[in-house]
Amino acid sequence: MRRAHEPAGALDSYSPAEQQFNRRRRTIGLVAGPLLCVVLLLLPSSLPVSAHRLSAVMALMIVLWMTEALPLATTALAGPTLAVLLGVAPVGTVFAPFADPIIFLFIGSFILAEAMFVHRLDRRMAFTALTSPWIGRSGFRLMAVYAGVTCVISMWMSNTATTAMMFPLGLAVLSEIGRGRKHDAGFARYAMAMMLVTSFAASIGGVATPVGTPPNLLGKGFLEQAGITISFAGWMMLGLPIVIATMVFVGFWLMRPAARHIRLGDDARDAVRAELTKLGSIGRGERNVILAFAVTAVLWVVPGLAQAVLGSTNPSVRAMNALVPESVAALVGAVLLFLLPVNWAARRFTITWEEASHIDWGIILLFGGGLAMGRLADSTGLSTALGHWVTAQFPGIGTTGLTLVFTAVAVVMSEAASNTAAANIIVPTAIAVARAAGVSPLEPALGATLGASMGFMMPISTPPNAIVYSSGYIPIGTMMRQGVALDIAGYFIIVTAVLGFGWVLR
Repeated sequence: MRRAHEPAGALDSYSPAEQQFNRRRRTIGLVAGPLLCVVLLLLPSSLPVSAHRLSAVMALMIVLWMTEALPLATTALAGPTLAVLLGVAPVGTVFAPFADPIIFLFIGSFILAEAMFVHRLDRRMAFTALTSPWIGRSGFRLMAVYAGVTCVISMWMSNTATTAMMFPLGLAVLSEIGRGRKHDAGFARYAMAMMLVTSFAASIGGVATPVGTPPNLLGKGFLEQAGITISFAGWMMLGLPIVIATMVFVGFWLMRPAARHIRLGDDARDAVRAELTKLGSIGRGERNVILAFAVTAVLWVVPGLAQAVLGSTNPSVRAMNALVPESVAALVGAVLLFLLPVNWAARRFTITWEEASHIDWGIILLFGGGLAMGRLADSTGLSTALGHWVTAQFPGIGTTGLTLVFTAVAVVMSEAASNTAAANIIVPTAIAVARAAGVSPLEPALGATLGASMGFMMPISTPPNAIVYSSGYIPIGTMMRQGVALDIAGYFIIVTAVLGFGWVLR
């Protein structure tokens, strides 16, 4: 049985044409990637030997990531392995970033999210919100609450897991609303909007927190390698307004027009209440997950708030940041889950290792590989060389220009490749070019990081898009039109926020 948090399940939602396209894309990658690597190795270069060899390895990885010819995590392991075999750096140096604190921040947050899934706390949150009396008989209010819940959950869980959880609930509600409306154009628009907003809200919500989506932690990690540290609270100060502004756009552009003439009957509301009733009363496991998550959230947010109030040089702030960094806070919450009992007599605790081991280890390996190649690019001088070459092509480009360009490139690339792969490619490049141009890499890197989450146009852009497309309610042309509109809106919102307020994170 497929677990809701397994992104591979989305592949089952691709149409035959999309499956054929994916096969061809992978075949091209398997041929073009190694060929490009060999050609670059054989070509003469003015780069140092280690940087020259690393450039060939990174070109191979970029092609494999873009075409998804190999699993993303496999490519992330292959790159560092080739770097060692080609003598770019010793094995200890190459693989050290796989133990970077960012890796443990993700492990801890993944285990917390898995515990929410195991004890169905995420479902209780969704069903409780959707039974709110405020919704009444309004189709718009129902969709707004549905989108809001999806968005909030995706701040702490992967967008794929959130979509997989909310998708069946959305279908159940639509089946009740659609009784007797098989050929009703108004219902067709409503169903289309509800399915689209399932995917859109899940991807948008991840922008709000560092742990909401893999590109965020990748960008955070690359910036830390560049000497810029962003606190959990600091990220939310920028990310949360972006999420709110983007969701407001979705509400007025997509949801309100589609829900204008939809009124809810008793059957639709009863369907949601029935799902909540099936969960029964809140259990000990759910309470334990809430406690562990609350402890973690406090440890994540308080140091950043203290820094904003007292300043980064305050001794208490320095002590908090040193004793409880975000990675340790995530591990504190994860370990609590193994200590808080559900049934002490039976020695059953909130989560077992078997359950915890279901987290997405592939994403963690992908992180390690991306961080490893980024550090090698810095140490060999490849990043500097790339940055100088780009700035030579565009002399005089400053912070604003770099942010506009790299955010746009990330948005476009995320339509053709996974958002994590796009961030792995674009963010280090943005940092290298900004350094070569003599400007802070903060804004261009943030723009690229956040832009990588804006893939809304095609079913193949993200697993959430593929999941909702499988519903049959979304014509491909509609997904493309709505996705392009949201890509454009998201681009301008991100650029405005980063250029207008990104400086406060320095």
